[in-house]
Amino acid sequence: MRTEATRPADSLAALSPAESARLMAVMRDAALSRGRLPLPARPVIGQSWDRMLRLGLDPDRGHDRGLLSLDELERRRQATRLADVLPTLHSGLLEAAEAAGHIMIIADADGRVLWIDGHRGIRRHAEGIALTEGAHWAEETAGTSGIGTALAVRAPVRVHSAEHFVRAFHTWSCAAAPVRDPRDGQLLGVIDISGPAPTAHPTVLSLVTATARWAEGELRLAHSRELDALRALAAPVLARIPGKAAVVDRHGWVAAVTGISPRDHRLPLPKAAREAPYGPVWLPSLGTCAVEPLPGGHLLRVLDGEDGDPAAPAGPGHLVLDVRHPHHWSLTFSGPSGAWTHGLSARHAELLLVLAAHPEGRTAAQLAHDLFGDPTRTVTVRAAMSRLRGRLGAVLTHRPYRFADGIRVEVRSPDRRQDLLPFSVAPAITRLRSEPLF
Repeated sequence: MRTEATRPADSLAALSPAESARLMAVMRDAALSRGRLPLPARPVIGQSWDRMLRLGLDPDRGHDRGLLSLDELERRRQATRLADVLPTLHSGLLEAAEAAGHIMIIADADGRVLWIDGHRGIRRHAEGIALTEGAHWAEETAGTSGIGTALAVRAPVRVHSAEHFVRAFHTWSCAAAPVRDPRDGQLLGVIDISGPAPTAHPTVLSLVTATARWAEGELRLAHSRELDALRALAAPVLARIPGKAAVVDRHGWVAAVTGISPRDHRLPLPKAAREAPYGPVWLPSLGTCAVEPLPGGHLLRVLDGEDGDPAAPAGPGHLVLDVRHPHHWSLTFSGPSGAWTHGLSARHAELLLVLAAHPEGRTAAQLAHDLFGDPTRTVTVRAAMSRLRGRLGAVLTHRPYRFADGIRVEVRSPDRRQDLLPFSVAPAITRLRSEPLF
């Protein structure tokens, strides 16, 4: 005679949510008492439970899901590309979550909850299980759950009631799907809808999965626009190059070429080449190349001639930081293959001027003190530097933040010291106004 614990897995689909929850509770208790998993569980749940047993996770409450500091939470929010598709995610999920009395959760690739929105009452209830912004919901802390298990298996997952390994979550149901960066396939995080198990509907997983794919489509379109902008910038540069060259974005996607027809649409660069210009680097489809920085990418000049002899390597680059004219600041790079100019915002002009005054480099805390007189405002500095490095690429490096080696930096400043970035109240700029100009 079959008991609930030995009922075939195929029959789970025929059970009501309440019956399924009771069955899973029996199976979970059997797994804990025997130290192994009974066979009838869904494979994705069974494999997750098995991982939890090996980890020795507390089956009643899990492990501490300690919160991030507010600064670190804000830094992660600003750094993730998920922020770029928040309107899409809200449009796809939030209304449905609120209508069902559930909440929408967005977590990063580490399982850290970045945003929660939705039904207010359920949000308050979620605080009782530490499901709050900044909490850690990877499997090793929260056990089998939508967020943690979707991250672990890199696939959409629904976890209902007693399918959660941790008993404290048995009144919940959740469905989550991963979101990947279409530029490099890296996992950005997961989106999740969670709420009371009795009101959960099985089709919510399809909604979450479709929204994740929609978000990836938005990111793919944004990347296409970035390549178009890089292609427009690269056209005059490539027109001046007599030999073979390619322009790629920071992830190696080809935007434009001259003299060659690369076999691949993507030419990933070694990390060292991305962070320091000129190379030379060797790429399987192009051979030996010199790497030069472009706003938003890199210029690859093929150094091997037709006869196989390497051409002369690229010489040093020259940067001109022009802050002479109020509200018209620019950075111009000149290299062996030509020149390009990038307009600067007020904040970026401040940052580059401070780095030019400190060629040895500045830490985030030092830059925060330079700009705000407060070394604790590192989140704002890191976000600004991340955007600036995203535009200027290998012109800048970090740890500490500085201009890359091999680049000669020239600052063109106003004739009168007091006219140096007159809008700025940054302590470092104030000091520069009283010192000899560059």
